[in-house]
Amino acid sequence: MEAIRKIVKVIDNTITITLPDNFSDGEVEVIVLKNDSIFALTENQKEILNKRLAEPDDHYISAEQSIGYLKKKYGL
Repeated sequence: MEAIRKIVKVIDNTITITLPDNFSDGEVEVIVLKNDSIFALTENQKEILNKRLAEPDDHYISAEQSIGYLKKKYGL
């Protein structure tokens, strides 16, 4: 399956999508979704994050340590 994801501007209720030269000929399916990329945290999420930020750093391992443990345990 070939897939392309693009965010394009709508001008006068029209969009134009130019496909790359190597894209197969034939029919395609077009799905149009409004780009609601405004991300907002809920008050509950903010409260949880603030509590975690207040915890001592030594309660957590680094990303590198976490990846090391996963590699060791699962052979990733």
